Amino acid sequence: MQEEVESRTVALSISTAKLTGSVFKAAVAKFLQHIKEQQRDKAHTGPVKPTGKQTVKQLIGQNQGVTNIEISSKNIGDFDRVARKYGVDYAVMKDKSGEKPKYLVFFKARDTDALTAAFREYTASALGHSKRPSVVKQLQNARANAPERTPDKVRVKNKGIDR
Repeated sequence: MQEEVESRTVALSISTAKLTGSVFKAAVAKFLQHIKEQQRDKAHTGPVKPTGKQTVKQLIGQNQGVTNIEISSKNIGDFDRVARKYGVDYAVMKDKSGEKPKYLVFFKARDTDALTAAFREYTASALGHSKRPSVVKQLQNARANAPERTPDKVRVKNKGIDR
């Protein structure tokens, strides 16, 4: 317990003729500003390398070799979740040159194994979605198979008061 208190202790030296509340407040504010500057300097030590989904220009700028795969799926957004799970750096570009738009997924050459595993999981989940029956169709079947509703019985309640 004592070691924790000692490690959190801060020495603040103030040179003043009279120590007032405003002088102490200014000294503490200056100290906190100094701490924030140190933290900001540590955070911005160098250029940040983008990861995950990025532009083709950023991906090529990393000089690690780029490979691409052609996809014709409209659900390319679902791929994003799987790619983030596997830590793949990739860029998606839409190719409108043909009748049907195609998507080109660019990725680093070193990420080939991870991307293969990501595509395997993505295609498995896409096939799973297509095999599931539609909820609307299930409701229509249930409605067609349900027996016709009988009208509710009319109930008359008397409180037992006879005149």
